[in-house]
Amino acid sequence: MSTPLSGHWQPIPHYPNVYYGTNCVAEHLLPSLPTPTSKAIIITGNSLATRTPLVQQLQALLTPAHHAATIPTITQHNPSYTLDHALTTILTLHATDPTIDTLISLGGGSPIDSAKILALRFYEHHNPPPPPSPSPPKTLPNPPTPKLLTHLTIPTTLSAAETTPGGGFTSPTGTKTSLLSPHMSLSTIFYDPTYTKHTPLHLWLSTGIRALDHAVEAMYHPTASEVPWKALAMFAVKELFECLPKAKECHSRGCDDDDDEGEEVEVRLMLAAFASSGFKGSWLGGGLGLSHNLGYALGSPYGVGHGVTSCVTLGRVVGFVGRGGLDGDGEARRQVARLCEVVGGVRSGDDEVDARVVGERIEGLVEELGLRVGSLEELGIGREEVPVIVKRALRGVEEGVMYERVKELVESFF
Repeated sequence: MSTPLSGHWQPIPHYPNVYYGTNCVAEHLLPSLPTPTSKAIIITGNSLATRTPLVQQLQALLTPAHHAATIPTITQHNPSYTLDHALTTILTLHATDPTIDTLISLGGGSPIDSAKILALRFYEHHNPPPPPSPSPPKTLPNPPTPKLLTHLTIPTTLSAAETTPGGGFTSPTGTKTSLLSPHMSLSTIFYDPTYTKHTPLHLWLSTGIRALDHAVEAMYHPTASEVPWKALAMFAVKELFECLPKAKECHSRGCDDDDDEGEEVEVRLMLAAFASSGFKGSWLGGGLGLSHNLGYALGSPYGVGHGVTSCVTLGRVVGFVGRGGLDGDGEARRQVARLCEVVGGVRSGDDEVDARVVGERIEGLVEELGLRVGSLEELGIGREEVPVIVKRALRGVEEGVMYERVKELVESFF
């Protein structure tokens, strides 16, 4: 575990532009297309396409001149077959109209991850690797320009999937496969509150806890840099603790579409989600942290959204870290303790006490937002699944001290 003053931050190549604020999509989407003749395919889910006016709103903004098609079949956790069908559609359309050069993802983590994976597969389809040769490959004086799809995104949740050049899909067996590639990088992110007004409150708030999960686990990740990621993670924690209750309050009093305070809170939350994960850099190694690993073990195999899994895992994982369960020298606990004042506590000088306060405050926030899950059984997960969950979270480990510690932790979720 590195100390706060020893580390390395390497930026992600081709880092995206970020527009934020009311109507930023209307103002900046068309100029963000690669060329004046570009056409885009919208990648979204059925609910947004059929139960809200957002897809029609986006299609009208693009006009027929820039809108090629809409693929509204994306579902939670990205089943592989939906991606296969979507790729076939994209390749077929592009074969007849090469001006189709853009994907616009609209929605939460699933449409965003899907568009990233589809962009990668499009690239691989059109730019296959050369066959192996015993002689060194020849360098062409004017190599052909690789075919790429530009990816623009309009997030409607706080999942922060838009902040990384990686994503995952679910295989037919229910396991999650993660991909990471520079060809999955986004070009532009639009944080526009006019596109979040139809997001269900429970989804908005629970994905906010997912963003909190990113920020908190940044503090004790062994390769996380002090600047910019930990500094911005602390900012994100503070904003999320302040603004998530405000968002719930605004919803309870029926803020209308022209409520400036409500839109300001939504933009602050979207920027906090970006800060929670957007500056981790290009290399972490070993995944984000135990709460995330448990979330992946609970998510796609049992059909549970990752915002909900973070509501279950984060507070108790922080308590686990505070008790020294994650490392022997207490460095992770010291890093968590730094959040004590950020979440509204008072530093005592005792890292274990302060880290415990952080965990308790997180669980209190989940309770305040009405997101508490009393037991995994409420999510349809039985106690007999504990060994399976622990093995998935620890990436195949089935015995040892850490296995027993995490097993005890998972049992506390029931």
